[in-house]
Order: sequence, then C-alpha cells, then structure tokens
Amino acid sequence: MKSSNRAFLLLGAAGLALAIPALAQNSDAPESLLPEGFGDPGTLPPPEKASPRAAPGGPTAPAADRADEIVQDLNGSTAVEEDPLGGQRPTNYFSIPPGATRSTDLVGILEPGNFGLRSDAFGAGGGTFQMSLMRQLDAPLPSRWTSILLRRALLSRLAAPAGADPVNWVAERADLLLRMGEADAARMLVESVDVDVYTPRMIQVAAQAALATADPSGLCPLVGPARAGRDAVWVLTSAMCAALEGEAARASALVDQARGSGAGGIDLMLAEKVIGAGGETRRAAAVVWDGVDALNPWRLGLAGATGAAIPAPLLAGAEPRLLAYYARDAMVPPEARIDAAATAAALGVFSSSALIELHSLIFDRADPAEVGETIAARLRSAWAAPEEAERIAAMRRLWEEPRDPLQRYARLILTAGAAARIEPSAETGSEAPDLLAAMLSAGLDARASRWAAVVEQSGDQRAWALLAAGTPMPGVDVSADRVGAYVDAIGGRSGEMLVAALAGLGRISDNDLRDLGNTVGVRFDARDAWGDALDAATRGRQQGSVALLAAVGMQTSGWGGVPPRNLYRALRALRAVGLDYEARMIAAEAIARL
Repeated sequence: MKSSNRAFLLLGAAGLALAIPALAQNSDAPESLLPEGFGDPGTLPPPEKASPRAAPGGPTAPAADRADEIVQDLNGSTAVEEDPLGGQRPTNYFSIPPGATRSTDLVGILEPGNFGLRSDAFGAGGGTFQMSLMRQLDAPLPSRWTSILLRRALLSRLAAPAGADPVNWVAERADLLLRMGEADAARMLVESVDVDVYTPRMIQVAAQAALATADPSGLCPLVGPARAGRDAVWVLTSAMCAALEGEAARASALVDQARGSGAGGIDLMLAEKVIGAGGETRRAAAVVWDGVDALNPWRLGLAGATGAAIPAPLLAGAEPRLLAYYARDAMVPPEARIDAAATAAALGVFSSSALIELHSLIFDRADPAEVGETIAARLRSAWAAPEEAERIAAMRRLWEEPRDPLQRYARLILTAGAAARIEPSAETGSEAPDLLAAMLSAGLDARASRWAAVVEQSGDQRAWALLAAGTPMPGVDVSADRVGAYVDAIGGRSGEMLVAALAGLGRISDNDLRDLGNTVGVRFDARDAWGDALDAATRGRQQGSVALLAAVGMQTSGWGGVPPRNLYRALRALRAVGLDYEARMIAAEAIARL
C-alpha cells in the first residue's frame, strides 16, 4: 500500500498514527478509515508510562514484564513497545468550569453491595501489571460467565492501583469492555471521566466507544486535540460534527476538502450520510456497499447512526464484538438484529431477558398470518402452551434448529425461563440435560437443583454432571467412583473438564484429584507464571485481579481449547475470594458447551 493512500488521525497533541490504511479511493479497493485502536484489536497501542505514585504498604505487586511472561506462557504473545506519546495531554473541545471536574480517584458505575466489587479489588499496587494484562487479553472470551464476571469487575467503582495513571486506568478498562463486545458498558465508563482530563489513550478509547454505540456526535468533543490535522479522515470527522452543530456550509466545504485529499468509497458515503442527516447540507448521500468485503467500527457505527442497511454477507463475516455492537442498535429493525443478538447472548453481552424482549418485539410487529413457525412463535409456545409436553416440544424445536454451536447455546439462553417452569418428573426426565443446561446458562441454579432426585434416578450422565457442578449443594453423588464412571463413559475433554470443575469447586478431595488426574492424563499441580500470579491475587483477596487472571487463562477461540488445569486453578481462586456462584456457573458452562 503506497504511503499516499494512508491517512493519520491526530488524536493527541503529538498525534496518534492510524493502525489501518485510511480512506478508500474507490469501491474496488475498500480500506479502513479507522485510527489506531478503532478496528483491529491486534494493533493495540502500547501502555502509558507508569505514574510516579508509590504503592502503599502491602505485598509487592508483579511488574508489567510479569504480565508479558504470563501471556507468553499461555499463548506465545509478545510484549508491546513503549508509548511514544508519554504523558502528553490534549487541548479541550470545550471547557469545564474550574472546580467542577469530577474526581478520578474512584471511577465506575457499580457500587459494592449493588453488584460492584470493592474499590481495591485489583489491589493497591501493580497498576502497570494490571493494565498490561488488560491490553494483551484476547477478547472476546469463550466463556459467557467469565465475561459476565469480568464486566462486573471492570464496571465497579475502583481506585487506580499505584503505578497507573487514574485516567488511563479507566481507559484500559473501557477498551477491554469494547473488545468483549460491551459497547454500552464501555461508553458508561468513558463518560464517568470529564473530557478536560482525557489522556491520549482515553481519547482513543472514547472514539471507539462513540462508534461502537453508533453515536458520531460522541466524536465531536475529541475534535479539538486534532484540529490542526489536515488528513482526510479527520477532516471528515470535523465535517460530521459541523453538520450536527448546524453549520451546513462549513460541513459541505470540509467534505469537499476531504474528497480532494483522497477520501472516497464506503467510508466517505457513510460520513456524507451522517452529514446529510445533520443539517441543510443538501447532500442526500446514497450508500453503496459494492466491493466492500469487511465491516469495521467506523462503517458499523455510521451505518447504525443513519439507519443504513448493511448487507447480510458483511454481517455474517463480522467479528463477534461488532455483532454485539450491532445487536444493541435501536436504529436497526429487530428482525435484522436477531442473529447478532444470539452472538451477543453467547458472549455474555445480552441477558436471557434481553433476547426474549427482542423476539417479543418481532412477534408484536409481525402479521398474525405470517407468524407461523418463527422463533418468536415457538418461544411463545415454550412459555404459554397449555400442556407441558407442548412447551417442551417447542423448546426442543428451538434447540435442534441451529447447526452452529454458538447459536445453539444462545437458544439455551433464550429458553432458560421457560425451562425453569417445567416440573421435574420421571416423564420429563429424558429432557433434563437440555433443560438444566438452559437454566444454568442464565444462572437459575436454584430451579435446576429441583431436578436432583429425578436425575439420580434416571442416571443421565450429562444431567448429572451439570447438577454436580452448577448447583449450590449438588444433591447428587459426587464421589470419586461416580466421577470415574463419568470419565469412563464420556471420556475425552469432557471428562477432563468435569474433573477440573469439581476439583476447582472443592467437591472432590486432593487425593481423589491426583488419582483422577492420572486417569485423564492431566497434571493439575503443575506450576507456571500465570498460576503464581493467580495465587498471589488470591492471597491478597483481590476479586478483580482474580477475575482478570481467570479470563487470561481462558483466552481461546472455544471451550475445547481451555486447558483443564487452567479451569481448575481459576475456579479454585474464584471460590477462595468469595465468588463461588460465578465459579459454579463457569463450571456448568464448560460442561454444557463441550
């Protein structure tokens, strides 16, 4: 790619280089319009330099290079280079009155006692270590429940650990949420910090959050730091903001300037669509996706903001995080979002209730004569059919329809509430595995516990394993002999993960773990840098650090790639810091999804 075809968006006083080639010259050569961090999570910028604050008394936290060692041990990734911008801060788009800036000492939206963790959940020191782990975490994760826990930790009202600039600490948390697909959560965190104290890193993440939530106006407070820039991409951003502020003539002039600088293709069309909606610019832009082979946050965000339809093939090939962004965009018709919503649910972004609400909207909008065998109609039957057998049959059709494992797991999440209404009995016992998997996918462990007697009587292996791992008190036999019988019958990775899950939950003894470990061929007592860091965080009762490190140990493309030893160590640590419920839900998910 020639350098003349690249553009650079200056998002700080010294500027932040684009990680991806800039504006497309024509529809035959579509390129990205995004600044560094907007699109490719593999081109994340390096960590900010550490704050000079000293850690208060307590255990010494691991240094940042320990995070590099941990990640290298687990997946072979390498450390990132130092930040060339250092601690430079931008000028402001607007001014906040003196004394009115909010404190950055504690930032987050979840308070302790209301799903939030304690303010010191990531420890008192080791900020560079924590931020390095966040940057290198390969999200989204294979585990819905690990993601739900990590979201809770990142959204808690936290103090920045020593060694971390308080604003950059918030920025790293928000950036990780974005990579997990959590657009709204990231935006709420970003907006908890006033613009006048934004660092270059926070500006970068704030821009990503604005696009992820399909809100181009969110880019406007960030225009000031790059106002001197003449690159086409930044000129286009300025043009959109001018149109949104009612400066039609200036917006038109800036678009012409951007076009003269090489702007073109789908990225310019979408920007013009925003401009045309913002004022009397007389620019009725048509959006033509011909030749575009990939979505990115810029294209998704601007299309969502203007209601521009995105071709189905582009959506089908989009990254999971982009689908999660798309699923929450109210400008898009519910029917167009339904597949993306399933992805969002499997990632942990959408709850079972959110999925049901979306299908309810589709049902309400549909012509009664055309509802027929739609997902919404079957879901209604799963909840409201007069006979229990009819409700189970409706769920069974929903579960068996998808071929993709992720979509099938989303159907379990969708039907969790309906499954919880089925009464345990010998007649319904054959349906117990999927009913239990559905309930536990949404955390309905108390309802699942009611099935213990029926499952013990039926002897169903999968249903037994779900109850053994997912319920507060198993209610079923979890002796070493019973676990060994499961391993003999099921074998493979499922057997290994059940042993790991029950040991991590403290439901089999250390002696039994050694014997069963030999049977399945896994050394559960092996040590590495990741496990040592997890043990240190556990000793310090750092729930946030434990949640983050648990996620680090699970960063694979699917549950089949999670090492059983990592599951065991993660669950054991979660239980030790008081996160027993989350540990059980992760364990049950591992069994349900393998």
